[in-house]
Order: sequence, then C-alpha cells, then structure tokens
Amino acid sequence: MNALRAQYPEEVERILAKYPAERKRSAVMPLLYLAQRAEGYIRAQDLRDIAEICEISITDVASIVGFYTLYYDQPLGRYHIQVCTDLPCALRGAEDFLRQLSEKLGIGVGETTPDGLFHLEEVKCIGACHRAPVFQVQGDGEIVFHENQTVETALAVIEALREQARAAKGEQA
Repeated sequence: MNALRAQYPEEVERILAKYPAERKRSAVMPLLYLAQRAEGYIRAQDLRDIAEICEISITDVASIVGFYTLYYDQPLGRYHIQVCTDLPCALRGAEDFLRQLSEKLGIGVGETTPDGLFHLEEVKCIGACHRAPVFQVQGDGEIVFHENQTVETALAVIEALREQARAAKGEQA
C-alpha cells in the first residue's frame, strides 16, 4: 500500500490532476513537499511512494531531494532558517548577518538548536537580492520570507516561532 496516497488521498489526486497522465513525473516536487510537511523531512518510504505514484525510479526522486535546498533527507529542526549569502546579498551584509545570527542562536551554520526548533542554513539565491539581508523560514508546512532584516528583527521572528511552538505544545498536553 502506498502510504502517501493513504495519508493524503485528496491532496495526491489534486496534485496529479494538474499534469497530463503521460507527464505525471512532473508532480514529483509538489509530492515531495507534501510528504515532507508532516515530519519536516523526506523518509525512505516517501521516496518509494513518490516513485511509485510518478512511475519513475527511486533514484530519480532522491536526486531531486539532493539537489534542491527545500527538501531534507534527515530530521533537522522544526524550522529551517535559510539565509542567502549569494554575492548580491553578501554585498548588502548577509555574511555578517548570518554570522551574528549564528552567534545569537548559539549554533553554527548547518547545526540545530539544542531544543530541536531551529536549523540554520546558508543558501544561494532565494530571489530577493535587492532586499538583503534576507532569509526564509521553512516549517509547519509553509515557507515565509523575511526581507530587509537586522539581527534584531530576525530574533523577533525566531522568538515568535518559539512562542508558537510553546503554545502548540501546551495545547497538546
């Protein structure tokens, strides 16, 4: 049984309906995003399920996960903070912004906070060079861009996410 189809039957069908039957492999990326939504990363079973749905090899699906920075093949933090340091952003202070943010979070780039909430990444080009420093937060099934940032405004975003996580945890107790 295909676990992804079983868990999200309507959403899988809605995604597939966007593509002609002979081009269903085009649904790989939205299906990966759907699979990643619950756990925050793509599991081996998800690769098999998506390969089956799209009628392609598991290797083809895994290569997409490996190429794109929005997909993860292992658990990291609940929220993935991706700071762009491409040349235009670097010219607007992104490298210093990333360094300071890393210090304030108490983790290095590529690391996750001890509470498991935040994973800090350096990425190239998220399409907002003219509004750098810029970062995006991927988590809880969405991606939110934050432009024209300072370390203080970024920390406010992070604190709001911490509060949101605390509230969600309190609701489950």
